[in-house]
Amino acid sequence: MKTTRFAALAALTGLLALTACDRAAQSPETPAASKSAAFKHDLPEDVSGYYLPTEEVRIDNWRLHHVFMGQVPDFIAWQGGERRAGFAPVMIEFEDMVGPPLESGNRRRLRLIPVAYDVTESRVRVQALSGGLGPVSFDGRLDQGALATARRNLGDQGVVLKGTLKVGNRTFNNVSMRWWAGD
Repeated sequence: MKTTRFAALAALTGLLALTACDRAAQSPETPAASKSAAFKHDLPEDVSGYYLPTEEVRIDNWRLHHVFMGQVPDFIAWQGGERRAGFAPVMIEFEDMVGPPLESGNRRRLRLIPVAYDVTESRVRVQALSGGLGPVSFDGRLDQGALATARRNLGDQGVVLKGTLKVGNRTFNNVSMRWWAGD
């Protein structure tokens, strides 16, 4: 009888300890501290739009389609904890070049939501994870003069963003991108 009580008491103590640990892990202070460290921006200007590669960057059957950047309020909301499913203020998107087209005629896309980013008016750093591609990162320089020209012309073929894309164990240097406002 004593062993049964002791075993029940030990099990209850263990369960309470696990519950306490689980609550501590879900504490609002913990995610906020890691969010502020992982997600940073300093954008006095609007850099929103799609940044399309000027030359094809292909990893097996996946082609880099674009890097997307949202407006300043998108960055503020994200860093404040507002997270919409499938959307982030900075995203990297790849397109499946081998698989069959979808009913719409478009190709299947892989949208990567960042695990970290640091975006300023002159630099874009993004880190993401993909089950199929592995870790993905982009580190590039943003040319504000070229971006202003592209915005005035509603899109321009000139290079606006240039940097290094890493996908898994592959590195693509001097990836150049032009700006497009989107639909």
